[in-house]
Amino acid sequence: MNYTVQQIAKITNAEVIGDKNLVVKNIAYDSRIIYSIKNTAFIAINTHKNSGEKFIEAAIDRGINVIISEHQYPQFDNITWIIVKNSVDFLQQLAKYHFENSHLRSIGITGSNGKTIVKEWLYQCLWNEFPTVKSPKSFNSQIGLPLSLLQINDSHQLGIFEVGISHPNEMEKLENIFHPQIGLLTHIGNAHAANFSSEEELIDEKIKLFKDSEVIIYNGDHSLVDQKIKNVYADKKLISYGFKKENQVFIKKNTKDENIIVDYFGEEISFPAHQRDESTLTNATALIAVLKVLEVENKKIVEKINLLKAVEMRLEAIEGIKGNIVINDSFNLDLDSLKTALQFLKEYNKPKKSLVLTDIVGVNTNSQELYEEVSELVNEQHFDSVFLIGDEISKFSDLFKSKTYTFIDTKELIESKHLSEIENQIILLKGARKFEIEKLKDILELRKHDTVLEINLNAILHNINYHKSLLKPTTKMMAMVKANAYGLGSYEISEFLQHHHIDYLGVAFADEGVELRKKGITTPIIVMNPEQHSYQTIIEYNLEPEIYSFRVLELFYEAVQKSGYDKKYPIHIKLETGMHRLGFKDFELDQLSETLSEKNLKVQSMFSHLSSSDMPEEREFTMNQFKVFDKNSNYLIEKLGYAPLRHILNSSGITSYADHQYDMVRIGIGMLGESPDSEIQKQLQSVVSFKTVISQISMVENGESVGYSRRFKADHLTKIATIPVGYADGIPRLIGNQVGSLGVNKTLAPIVGNICMDMMMINVENVPNVKEGDMVTVFNAKPSLKEFAGYCKTITYEVLTSISPRVKRIYIKD
Repeated sequence: MNYTVQQIAKITNAEVIGDKNLVVKNIAYDSRIIYSIKNTAFIAINTHKNSGEKFIEAAIDRGINVIISEHQYPQFDNITWIIVKNSVDFLQQLAKYHFENSHLRSIGITGSNGKTIVKEWLYQCLWNEFPTVKSPKSFNSQIGLPLSLLQINDSHQLGIFEVGISHPNEMEKLENIFHPQIGLLTHIGNAHAANFSSEEELIDEKIKLFKDSEVIIYNGDHSLVDQKIKNVYADKKLISYGFKKENQVFIKKNTKDENIIVDYFGEEISFPAHQRDESTLTNATALIAVLKVLEVENKKIVEKINLLKAVEMRLEAIEGIKGNIVINDSFNLDLDSLKTALQFLKEYNKPKKSLVLTDIVGVNTNSQELYEEVSELVNEQHFDSVFLIGDEISKFSDLFKSKTYTFIDTKELIESKHLSEIENQIILLKGARKFEIEKLKDILELRKHDTVLEINLNAILHNINYHKSLLKPTTKMMAMVKANAYGLGSYEISEFLQHHHIDYLGVAFADEGVELRKKGITTPIIVMNPEQHSYQTIIEYNLEPEIYSFRVLELFYEAVQKSGYDKKYPIHIKLETGMHRLGFKDFELDQLSETLSEKNLKVQSMFSHLSSSDMPEEREFTMNQFKVFDKNSNYLIEKLGYAPLRHILNSSGITSYADHQYDMVRIGIGMLGESPDSEIQKQLQSVVSFKTVISQISMVENGESVGYSRRFKADHLTKIATIPVGYADGIPRLIGNQVGSLGVNKTLAPIVGNICMDMMMINVENVPNVKEGDMVTVFNAKPSLKEFAGYCKTITYEVLTSISPRVKRIYIKD
């Protein structure tokens, strides 16, 4: 983008108040992640769920002086306003104009699954062939797609954009904005299928994107897709891909221990593949089809496939030595990915930060102009230290205002020992692949255990937003982060949720809330089980206690009086409705209301717990809990003379009893992607992945035993793998001896013998292409968290909270 305010207004029929000659090159949509204010306008997006106009003041405080909004707020002086009728329509109009006046070749990707990974693979393969722009993250919606298109600039020759729809009649609007020359349809599955009357309607909606495409590449293994595409677009160039030999691009050979052979219109393309599951290989054939259409030669295609890196390994946050947080984004480096990484930094509130930055390679542009723009972006972030690696970027070190160091290569930086001096900072590693700056991650990370727990923060946000979609826009949400956020890391999860405006956080004990406050969490925190000795601490750290009995009420009020707190202290009243654990009963309400009226306390909320919301057979009991809660809370409201928030629904309650959402709901395991309802489960994303690696593979002869107590004896020559995870990491011994299985190369391998403290053994004789160093999945997709909990004869909560602190947590955000 490079428009004046006047030009933008003319394109979109908007009104301007202020300086019409200001230049806008970027549009920020989220006041929290504004990484640069130069030539940036803030758009206040209004939807049925929220109003972006609430955040105009925050954007102005950050230094923004151009605001795009449906209303002007005169109290903000010296601001230029672009006043629009509808913020979403404005964004789409501007994006349509911007796209149609660009001169790039475009690829549009839609489908149910695989859009993001195919987009990222294409980008990895093409960014150094053509100056390429792509959708950031999974920006593919009515708002996300326009924001993606507005990234196009004059230097770009190729654009790769995702297009996603979740309801009928959405694609027509998106196709009007963006009409790709090359259309790519990935797998059609269950995602959003519930919103369509049939699979046929879903397919019809998806393929509207290709109305003006010159080439359509699609998964021909799906017979209905194949039929629809051929009927609707018989006049276009069609390329089908998949496993069936009837496709123009298909897997010709997929033999264990040999190369994959793909047939492209009779040409054979051969390459090695470590992952041979159906979805990976299907995505690979789609990738090859696009690369061939773009006239990439076969030799280069094979080279690029061999270099593909897993998408989820970008932007990982790792606990570092000396109190640091390390953000590893060492896949590639260009201006767009640098901006994305700088936005990611805004989600952390550590006051100090450092940057490791390498040469930008493979970009055909003027070096002086390039590094001037890079330095401007970096300087706005106010890094304490900047470490530049490479001959080219080092020439421009004087452009960087922070304390700046230059190095020829990564080895020289390591040998300098500068990084070992950094304490309590966030350290961003951002570099081109050839510099291998991931080696710095190995030096800086706190735990080097091969066993890791990966937490996908974007998946948490997706799951929260799915549950919010079942609620009224005004209903608040409280996220339970007790027990170290179910073992995932209470601070890391809480900081992410705070950034995304969660209304309340819930902890079990005061110590958990104190730890969050000490690390900068300011969101209201409810302590669900306040212990008597912790009352002063609760008050000191502005925590809000659950009050469930008169004894607790009196003791806490005494603590409030002793503290000298002179306002009404917020408390949360627990009502007993049938669980018979904690809470005030109906015959106590008169005394409770009288007691509260005498004390300098304010009831912030009244709530109760559902005992069986995940059990359809207990619906009658649950409905009676609602009845009791409704009656008792209404009675208490009448007695108090004001209306506190009310909440009773947990995760399964939100999905099964949304009519009883009251003023707030509480989400726990639901935000981690787990639901007892199989249909709801399809709509959620997996958050947690417990992984390790194979340490050694041994051949065990017939009659030989494995492990302590010789509990497994081979009855034939058996291939056994040892992995470095055991009961000290949270794996219960009871799932040994072939009760449980782990995933290796998409195959379940049974655990054999007794599980040791730090190791276990698995039978890998049926695992294809297995070798030492291969990744082993304790749980994620195969086996799933639910399946693993089944092995353990317990629930998913217990599995997650049992994972040892010594297991390294890695936080992923794409």
